[in-house]
Amino acid sequence: MRVIRYSKPDVLFLCGAFVFLAFAVICEMFIPFYTGKVIDILGSHYQPSSFVAAIFYMGLFSVGSSLSAGLRGGLFMCSISRLNKRVRVMLFQALVRQEIGFFEVTKTGDLTSRLSTDTTLMSQSGFPLLAVSQKIYNTIYGKLSKDVQDSIARANDVAGECVAGIRTVRSFNTERCEARRYDDRLMDTHNLKTRRGTVRAVYLLVRRLVSLGIQFLMLYYGRQLIRRGEMSTGNLVSFILYQGNMGSYVRSLVYICGNMLNSFRNLTFSYPTRPDRPALQSFSLELKPGHMTALVGASGGGKSTCVSLLERFYQPQDGEILLDGQPLHRYQHKYLHSKVAMVGQEPVLFSGSIRDNIAYGLTDCPLERVQEAARRANAHDFISQLEQGYNTDVGERGSQLSGGQKQRIAIARALIREPQVLILDEVTSSLDTESEHMIQQALASCLPRLCW
Repeated sequence: MRVIRYSKPDVLFLCGAFVFLAFAVICEMFIPFYTGKVIDILGSHYQPSSFVAAIFYMGLFSVGSSLSAGLRGGLFMCSISRLNKRVRVMLFQALVRQEIGFFEVTKTGDLTSRLSTDTTLMSQSGFPLLAVSQKIYNTIYGKLSKDVQDSIARANDVAGECVAGIRTVRSFNTERCEARRYDDRLMDTHNLKTRRGTVRAVYLLVRRLVSLGIQFLMLYYGRQLIRRGEMSTGNLVSFILYQGNMGSYVRSLVYICGNMLNSFRNLTFSYPTRPDRPALQSFSLELKPGHMTALVGASGGGKSTCVSLLERFYQPQDGEILLDGQPLHRYQHKYLHSKVAMVGQEPVLFSGSIRDNIAYGLTDCPLERVQEAARRANAHDFISQLEQGYNTDVGERGSQLSGGQKQRIAIARALIREPQVLILDEVTSSLDTESEHMIQQALASCLPRLCW
């Protein structure tokens, strides 16, 4: 209810968005109707005037639907951006009015995180890619997204400075001045988000118009083929239906057959606790499917930082990480970690059976699948020799097992998910020679299917 109350200043934007939404839906309903009319005309005695009229109305409703959808999206995005800005300003104003004791017991990072994260959950949206305009759209949208992030960072800097110097702010009675300064930074962010929303709306319109143009050309050329007796009406209808689904079929085929290609592009990253000391500076790296890539360097050189960024534990300040050609941040958390698995130097096992630890996070995982993962990790033999086998309790943090046994169970836990990227963070550094050899054998058998 509070969100509705906070949205009152944008009631005209929201009403307009809903009007365009309704208009887009209505127009969308008439498109199949006139498409059917065109097909009926093609299948019966051809009347040029009726054919042109049906094509005209089909195009009219398609353009109307596209324009309405674009305006609807733009108005919704504008409303969400304005709401986001308004809520942040209200939160900041409430923040600077708190007692000094509040700032003494609350970390600055926690406060600025609330300003930068919690209030942006309403404005998250995805955007589809079209093959023809993908490069142009990605370039423009990516630049605007970076500008938005930079603008948010500048606003957070203002908030951080204010919180850090709250005693000075309070003593000089400049709470309103700081709130206005924060509001100015958020206005820059709002303007950038509006431009980004406009780019997306134009992209969706162009995509729809291109699709409409292709459909018109197919109908016109199909009519010429029908008149010359080179194609039947049924074949034309079949071709139109196949063409409509071809894009999704191709994407599905690429998804099934494709390998995960990973790359770091001009990556710059600093840890939040040391913002002035970059852990990575203009770092680039490509990980090829089916190959092992080793990061070698001195302690503190950024090897573990690369692992943390690939696991999306942190976000880089500049540059991007691509997973199968897509920026890492576009993947949902669940999907990303179904494709990327990590085994650390100190594997964490949880109190419970070996089976539960290998199948960790999976529901209704059969024993056969657990055993297969254990075999691939060279763990099945030692597990079978235990008195209770896969039902053996590993103890707290795996205290009942040796270091090598814990590592192999951790590897089995990663392999059971069939990841396409396997990250190994010094998995053999603290093991004896025999255990290291067993683990290397297990990993070698997985190489053809993985990028690690």
